[in-house]
Amino acid sequence: MATSLDLRKLPPLKALKGFESTARLCSYRKAAEELNLTHPAISHQVQALEENLGVRLFVREGRQAVLTAEGERFYPIAREALEILINGSEAIRRSANQSTLRVQTYISVSLRWLSYRLPRFRVLHPTLQLQLLSTIQEQGFNETDADIGLIFCSKPPQEHLHWTPLMPSKLFPVCSPKLIAGSKTALKPQDLLSYPLLTVTSEAWQWQDWFDSAGLTQVIANRSISVDSTAIALEMAMNGEGIVLVNGPFADNDLKAGRLVQPVLHCAQGLGEWGLACRRDSLDHPQIRAFTEWLVADLIAHE
Repeated sequence: MATSLDLRKLPPLKALKGFESTARLCSYRKAAEELNLTHPAISHQVQALEENLGVRLFVREGRQAVLTAEGERFYPIAREALEILINGSEAIRRSANQSTLRVQTYISVSLRWLSYRLPRFRVLHPTLQLQLLSTIQEQGFNETDADIGLIFCSKPPQEHLHWTPLMPSKLFPVCSPKLIAGSKTALKPQDLLSYPLLTVTSEAWQWQDWFDSAGLTQVIANRSISVDSTAIALEMAMNGEGIVLVNGPFADNDLKAGRLVQPVLHCAQGLGEWGLACRRDSLDHPQIRAFTEWLVADLIAHE
């Protein structure tokens, strides 16, 4: 049995927050702004903590609040205690919400690829609720709002993140069959310059990379249309408004259904890869492990 704690010796927690913020920012005013309090409220918190400890924690030097020797000793203790409380509380919140898994990905991936696969996941995990958090443009893993991210990564992820590689980056063009219906011969890479080329603003370089890999350097596309979303570009391509580059297998269902075709079979190796990102300290959470293991196995079984 754990021994009892003498809570009478515990400094006021509210004052610890004010002390940590003031020490880190070297300013009562900035600490007040950060904690959404008034300047006198922060000063009162620090004074209450000083009275509790029986020492001065700060001295004023101009407009700065500078730690005393006792303050320097106490700061790492206070910060570590607050970090333990924050991390422990967050772990409890996550475990309390363990029936829900928040999955971050891009709208185009959700619409054109993941949504076709999720029924198989729900058969295996009927009680696990999925919450899809979709973004328009490609971005890194949003660990604040999501538990796991199905994202594209062109460089190694941050050290505190775990990365499960899924698919390499492959670039190839797709379009509506009606766009090239009048062509009597197989198209070559240079022939695409005669058609409208759809470009996603954040990936404007991809067309030049694709042409470079086909041996066509410094090409100039006279008929290009730029949009801010891969999902929009794919819809425009299916409507016959141009040719778009696809990164990965996310047009497979539309290709199989005949809504899209590959006007040219040339495929370029892209920079980076597709995979799953999550925090290392969340890797063993049952819902994250279930989703990761399922998607890896599903890719093997259905590709």
